[in-house]
Amino acid sequence: VQLVESGGGSVQAGGSLRLACSASGTRGYCLRWSRQAPGRLREAVATIDTDGSTMYSDSARGRFTIFKDNTEEVFYLQMNSLKPEDSGVYYCAALCQVPNYWGQGTQVTVSS
Repeated sequence: VQLVESGGGSVQAGGSLRLACSASGTRGYCLRWSRQAPGRLREAVATIDTDGSTMYSDSARGRFTIFKDNTEEVFYLQMNSLKPEDSGVYYCAALCQVPNYWGQGTQVTVSS
């Protein structure tokens, strides 16, 4: 299993980005987007549980949407109304089973 993120980049505040994670072989896993800003711990942003339910951090709720495609081999994070504090490296992960898998990360920079 190898997770590969794409879709990061630079955007102005208020803009949108869609991140994608190629995640073949992760059927039955929880799928998560996390982010890490400089000098801060990695934090969970959005998760799809194995039953399809979704969970969001307080900062992401209402602005971000996590979803996966019908093949369940790619999942996404749609980010709207971006703020400078959303900047960081975004990682996708397959969790809830052993072993866990993490991608290498994609940079998101939101300028004010």
